[in-house]
Amino acid sequence: MDFDQLETFLEVARLSSFSRAAERRFRTQPAISSQIRALEEEVGAKLLDRSGGKVAVTAAGKVFQKYVEDTLEQRRIMLVALAEMHRVPRGEIVVSANEGTCLHILPEVFAEFKRQYPSVAVSVKRLEHNKILEAIIENSCDFGVVSLPVPDKRLTVVPIHHDELVVITPPHHPLAAQATATVAEVVEYPLLLPKVGRTRDALETLFHERGLKPIVSMELDSSELMKRFVAADVGVGFVPRSHVAEDLRARALAVLALADAGIRRDLALVYRKDKALSRAALAFIDIAVKQKPIPAASTV
Repeated sequence: MDFDQLETFLEVARLSSFSRAAERRFRTQPAISSQIRALEEEVGAKLLDRSGGKVAVTAAGKVFQKYVEDTLEQRRIMLVALAEMHRVPRGEIVVSANEGTCLHILPEVFAEFKRQYPSVAVSVKRLEHNKILEAIIENSCDFGVVSLPVPDKRLTVVPIHHDELVVITPPHHPLAAQATATVAEVVEYPLLLPKVGRTRDALETLFHERGLKPIVSMELDSSELMKRFVAADVGVGFVPRSHVAEDLRARALAVLALADAGIRRDLALVYRKDKALSRAALAFIDIAVKQKPIPAASTV
């Protein structure tokens, strides 16, 4: 049985007439009779008494009518609720990102989103680049925030943030008095480098192109660890500029731009191309793009 059959039954029951129900439903009378017969065969009971000159609802039909009225009312409530969700987002969105992005890029985005849509729950999964992409493909999260490029053609990519890699030193370091430093100047000192990832690959490529052989003091898997060990004077490190704003205010670190090289770190919101986005998800994309405006491109 379907909703159309149920609505036809209610019309006949309320009007006590097949012909009048046919007029209301813009159908022929044989079509209405066919729908009622199909219903009676499916439920295994006679719902309408056609004897005499008037259609009457049987005892079984009265029980059935109550359930039909309740079912159609619940359907109406459900459709209204879903329509309301398109006007005022509700539900939950799940976002995956690495530690640095969770700490330094997304808090402002999440804060603005919750201000505008307090009824939407936000869940954050802290993962690394490859695991984030896997989670999106497996549909275990709605969005991921990763560094570009993202070559997977199954994913939609929305740029949300451009950043640059900077050199960080302790405040008393010999380089700290400079606003910029060349790559050759930096590699004269012990370096703290990421263990793996896009930043490590970019730095290795840069060193190789310049014919430089840096002294690697430590390899770390977290930008927060990187900052703490640099502050402790274990070595000089490289982090995205957006990750050191609080450390600069606290004068815990000094920051230098690379004078003769530029390593861009472009972040994007990614999701499956075949994913049907909810109103809440679309709102999150809009806020992520607006909250972190993309500045003019710097020299690479």
